[in-house]
Amino acid sequence: MIALSLAEIAEIVGGQTHDIPDPSVQVTGPVVRDSREAAPGSLFAAFAGENVDGHDFARAVVEAGAVAVLASRPVGVPAIVVTDVQSALGALARHVVARLGATLVALTGSAGKTSTKDLIAQVLRHQAPTVFTPGSLNNEIGLPLTALSATEETKFLVLEMGARGIGHIRYLTGLTPPRIGLVLNVGTAHIGEFGGREQIAQAKGELVEALPAAADGGVAVLNADDPLVRAMAARTKAKVILFGESGEADVRAENVRLTDSGQPSFRLHTPSGASDVTMRLYGEHHVSNALAAAAVAHELGMSPNEIATALSEAGTLSRWRMEVTERPDGVTIVNDAYNANPESMRAALRALAAMGKGRRTWAVLGRMAELGDEALAEHDAVGRLAVRLNVSKLVAVGGREASWLQLGAYNEGSWGEESVHVSDAQAAVDLLRSELRPGDMVLVKASRSVGLESVAQALLQTGAEGVDAR
Repeated sequence: MIALSLAEIAEIVGGQTHDIPDPSVQVTGPVVRDSREAAPGSLFAAFAGENVDGHDFARAVVEAGAVAVLASRPVGVPAIVVTDVQSALGALARHVVARLGATLVALTGSAGKTSTKDLIAQVLRHQAPTVFTPGSLNNEIGLPLTALSATEETKFLVLEMGARGIGHIRYLTGLTPPRIGLVLNVGTAHIGEFGGREQIAQAKGELVEALPAAADGGVAVLNADDPLVRAMAARTKAKVILFGESGEADVRAENVRLTDSGQPSFRLHTPSGASDVTMRLYGEHHVSNALAAAAVAHELGMSPNEIATALSEAGTLSRWRMEVTERPDGVTIVNDAYNANPESMRAALRALAAMGKGRRTWAVLGRMAELGDEALAEHDAVGRLAVRLNVSKLVAVGGREASWLQLGAYNEGSWGEESVHVSDAQAAVDLLRSELRPGDMVLVKASRSVGLESVAQALLQTGAEGVDAR
């Protein structure tokens, strides 16, 4: 964070200093909420959760070098006491962002946010120092923490914004007002909470409503291939840039194909020219993500060749998202278990089919959460798609939703041993350990709450031990 004294921070957040001998002492390190991340010069934000109260770690973080604690009550060590820690954190982030003057890029969407955010960051880093959301810390706590990690040298601040209801993105844009806003898509993620795709579009579109007018540098980057996103052009006064495979897109892809290993290759067209891209990431769904990143980079002055080079070099920064690892025995594990919704599930299955041509493929799938009344139909459809894509083996893991996956596959014509329903992750591991053969490819994917990353990790450990290689 930019250096601020404790007295300055107290004034910014409307707090009172407690047990601070010298209010002129500056916070020169990061602002953290995890006591294990406390370091010399840091500020620790103490949140009282359901199971753990950060205030209980106040003395430990100060002993680790933290300058003070941002707290909701006195804690017996240097502290700035506020009525609400979350609101104070937001106020501090808003102050720092305004003082920095960095270009703020915000993005949202139902699927692909984190992968696209990682691409944008990797492309923009070729031009100037860039700070971006780590992982999926895209809520009212993670977003200000990311903003507060920026320094005077930061030129670009790339922030992922999530939403679970109307007004969430409006709140986030109030904390960190963007100049460039990107909306990727409107799908069915969290549809059970929103109530329908139209409501999701209403919530996602709050991002473009928050942008400055075109005359003031505001830019809305919208997906030309998604009608609900494209319609958001009417909700902003910013300049509108369209990306996608549509011929009407300002930034588009032509001659899209997948390499033999399943990596996308295409001709990138921008208003300034064209260049060829071959990505290191896996799956055709990354083409849309790359076009979104290219549109942002083009607006920030990068040439087509610079953008294409950066996209071709970009890798996976966030864990458990299409992580491809080959075991010594030739079994390939595709760990995409961080989260899942119908759109990302379909994209992952198509990637598995493309990557696994000529090989035996396994789809180890679990529940997609927060689908509400659409849950049965969506799980059934994913099971059917696995069959249509000729996935060799479907392993549905878990309870009711997993049974719907397996039923969809069965109704599509997957009989015998082509699909199986197992009770939990350990049962899936036991099955795979007994049946995997060298050369097989295994996709592991489900909503985060299912914890299927344990399956991928167990299978990789098995491979490292040299077991089950036939």
